[in-house]
Amino acid sequence: MDQGKGVTLYTGVTPNGWKASILIEELQVPYKVRAIDLSKNEQKEDWFTKINPNGRIPAIVDHDEGDLHVFESGAIMMHLADKDPAGTFLPKDVRKKAEVVSWLMFQMGGIGPMQGQANHFLHYAPEKIEYGIKRYTNETKRLYGVIERHLSDGREWLAAGQYTIADMANFAWIYGHGYAGIEIDDMPHLQAWMKRVEERPAVQRGMNVPSKNPMKAQGSTATAKNH
Repeated sequence: MDQGKGVTLYTGVTPNGWKASILIEELQVPYKVRAIDLSKNEQKEDWFTKINPNGRIPAIVDHDEGDLHVFESGAIMMHLADKDPAGTFLPKDVRKKAEVVSWLMFQMGGIGPMQGQANHFLHYAPEKIEYGIKRYTNETKRLYGVIERHLSDGREWLAAGQYTIADMANFAWIYGHGYAGIEIDDMPHLQAWMKRVEERPAVQRGMNVPSKNPMKAQGSTATAKNH
């Protein structure tokens, strides 16, 4: 991708934050990182809500587009991937692009919200509510199962026959399956796909943004409630 002024990434150690930093590393976009202290609710401060009115990370300022503000992790991924003239991680072909976006939205509307709720009921709810824990861990694992079945025909990647933003987005969340109380020992295709993604150098770099990855393959993110 052509080197311009780049972006400023406002982020934290969360799955959604990793989605943005992984793609930025893959595209080799010049960027600066501004770590947001989620423990102090810095994302709710007035200066930040001028960038993202919803007060959530990640967000970017794209300096190559007149300091354009882009928020929501999926929107950031689509914006940056679309700017790549080669379509490396978001194909230009209409059919292939639709397939990639479908699997990106699968994460945005399914795995992300469900696993986020599982994390909440397991780790942050003021009282232990078994119904909530069971409801959201079971639904998250069901969604993992959709990917497992999808990959069972021998395909290497989720969409378009290539590694794309759909893989990055889903990986960033499933990486924390252990923290959500979900085992994947019975999902060999999912595990093999996870290994393929995690072995990519840009993925490893992206998961050390804005600070060193606090967990390894069975890890989690202690700040998931603030994604």
